[in-house]
Amino acid sequence: MKKFPIAQTGVAVTPIGLGTVKLGRNQGVKYPTTFEIPDDKAAANLIAHAKALGINLIDTAPAYGSSEERLGKLLKEQRCDWVICSKVGEEFENGKSSFNFTPEFVRQSCHRSLQRLKTEYIDIMLVHSDGNDTHIINHYGILDVLAELKKQGLIRAVGMSTKTKAGGLLAAEKSDVVMVSYNIEYKEDEPVIDYCAAHDKGVLIKKAFGSGHFCHNPSKNPIQDNIDFIFSKKGVTSIIVGTINPQHLEENVSALTLKRQNHKIGFGYV
Repeated sequence: MKKFPIAQTGVAVTPIGLGTVKLGRNQGVKYPTTFEIPDDKAAANLIAHAKALGINLIDTAPAYGSSEERLGKLLKEQRCDWVICSKVGEEFENGKSSFNFTPEFVRQSCHRSLQRLKTEYIDIMLVHSDGNDTHIINHYGILDVLAELKKQGLIRAVGMSTKTKAGGLLAAEKSDVVMVSYNIEYKEDEPVIDYCAAHDKGVLIKKAFGSGHFCHNPSKNPIQDNIDFIFSKKGVTSIIVGTINPQHLEENVSALTLKRQNHKIGFGYV
């Protein structure tokens, strides 16, 4: 699978990434059905399958329960095969989320993620927003803190997982990459994607399939429809697929392949 650059950072990712919230947390999530957290064997098989499909991007966060710690073990001896994206700002303990965006905590969280993931650097570090995007950026100077950690070699690319258009635009201006929600039914962050396309910034897409809800709608082919829609938008770098089902991951890659075959110049990143 071809890889596409994140700004001028030297980080390059595949157009599909594996989201790992389901490897570490099944409480307080918004998926349409309940699920059991997979054991180590199932998790290792999922990661091996993603790798076999050509995927190199894996997304985690402290807010994903035990995800970071599990990945630290599961990715042992294959670190060079993966672009790891993690986050700072949101914590999840005892079934509840909490947020802390102070510079001191951000530095502490970054070092903790390095330890949990058993790595000397994290490829992409995003701010995990609580919805007050612009306040977090302006009040805490959080992107400047991440930029300092980047200069120290602990992070390769910095950015923010945003929840507002204004926050997305500000984050794109001040960092390398933004993560935004985007799908057929949610287009509010299109101006953010347009800005990134014009200024050579990376765009990671979350909720590409409505957190799984689109798979239960009457559309003839909701996966293909959303893949076609998202990758027809110039500026999109990659979508994060949060699944523990190898077949679903394979279906996503197949939909991407079909999109490329049918629309050779239709990809936003071509």
